[in-house]
Amino acid sequence: MTGIGVESFARVTYIVSMTDALKKLLEAAKTAQPTPEHREQQRRSFVYGNTHFENDLITREMVDREAEKLAKDKK
Repeated sequence: MTGIGVESFARVTYIVSMTDALKKLLEAAKTAQPTPEHREQQRRSFVYGNTHFENDLITREMVDREAEKLAKDKK
């Protein structure tokens, strides 16, 4: 048995460094405080992604229009 080759070692090193970077990003995300505007953008993106998946006639503009209607009704 010869052990791992140089390419395999490089791949493992890359994966370990990516894992460490990912851990740092996840820790930072835990303390992130999104603005209300960012939360709304994320909500609309989520709605669009889930509805467009089921019905490809749904557009981002439709989601935005309905979100604006709901915001007006809420006031």
